[in-house]
Amino acid sequence: MRQSELFTKTTKELPKDETSFNAQVLIRAGFIDKVSAGVYSFLPLGHRVHEKIKNIVREEMNAIGGQEIFMPALTPKEAWETTDRWENFNVLFKLTGADKKEYALGATHEEIITPLVKKHVFSYKDLPTFVYQIQTKFRNELRAKAGLLRGREFSMKDLYSFHTSEEDLNEYYKLAQKAYFKIFERCGLLDLTYLTLASGGAFSKYSHEFQTLAKNGEDLIHICENCNIAINKEIIEEQKVCPTCDNKKLVEEKAIEVGNIFKLGNKFSKDFGFRYTDEDGEKKDVVMGCYGIGPSRIMGTIVEIHNDKNGIIWPDEIAPFKVHLIVLDNRQQTTDNKEKADALYEKLQEAGVEVLYDDREIGAGEKFADADLIGCPIRVLVSAKTLKKDSVEVKRRDSDEEELVGIRDVVNKIFSI
Repeated sequence: MRQSELFTKTTKELPKDETSFNAQVLIRAGFIDKVSAGVYSFLPLGHRVHEKIKNIVREEMNAIGGQEIFMPALTPKEAWETTDRWENFNVLFKLTGADKKEYALGATHEEIITPLVKKHVFSYKDLPTFVYQIQTKFRNELRAKAGLLRGREFSMKDLYSFHTSEEDLNEYYKLAQKAYFKIFERCGLLDLTYLTLASGGAFSKYSHEFQTLAKNGEDLIHICENCNIAINKEIIEEQKVCPTCDNKKLVEEKAIEVGNIFKLGNKFSKDFGFRYTDEDGEKKDVVMGCYGIGPSRIMGTIVEIHNDKNGIIWPDEIAPFKVHLIVLDNRQQTTDNKEKADALYEKLQEAGVEVLYDDREIGAGEKFADADLIGCPIRVLVSAKTLKKDSVEVKRRDSDEEELVGIRDVVNKIFSI
């Protein structure tokens, strides 16, 4: 994409009434726009990042047998009453339609997925099955002040698994844990992310969160460095030692929750009368699990982690573009610089390299500042100075080292770093 055609602009001004770092820098860099507290538009650069994260999540869910669907955001009151959550789930956005019926905007989808799958599963031969969606969720949060980390409207991947037994659920639960760590690895968060014990609520003794260490994190976790697991703040009083190795020296850290998984047992299947026929012809409750991960929250977390004083440093796989190509105009050689840069832009695109091409007629300082703020992994510079050696300057965003590379070798260089 030519940057001169990008309708959004960067800004030096900090957005008013926005205290979170991730939202501040994403707004300044032109990735998102704030509509109201906890509600954001994703602009072209931000949309590209968000879609890449969703595709990573999608690929890893497909790899563990997930089948993707898409459920409605508008959900009927009756479904929530069936599970006794219409009055007890205090973050629901509720509304009344022209038909005088009451609805809730989907905060989660157990009430929709359970009766849906019930229509298609009757026998043990139909189980297990795994169904997921990536969809917008709505939660009437009292305090939405952490940018993409705590929104009133946000994206969520929720996968639901259906089993004949708790043992079968346990096996899939472990598989889902591994898939989640693959997602965090691909998003550049693996080294800072811990599997964290959390309260299981009404469904089981423990659920599991995935918590990423961050200085601006809203959560407190207690890490066992022996076992590489953590316990969240809400259960630390009852679990003051590591449940795996009995280590009492747990390290407290701030963190951001980037995913969670629950064993639902038969809570929702019982509410909806979802039963299957076993091998002996007996009717039994279907056993369920739930696995959530927020692509928009992951995007905000990446920004909180991968940055420096100049802006964002995107991990390669989820960056809006792999390369930020910059042409510097020299008043005596403007045409030559531009022609060489245009040709290189076409060459990189033909090779399958995603390129943001800064062809704007502005000063070098502004171009460099915008490139650092936007944070593409590789910067390629075309200038009168580099062209004297028939070369371009190549620099990674996460490095201070610059390298002159022959124009004919640029594509190979891009693929090698």
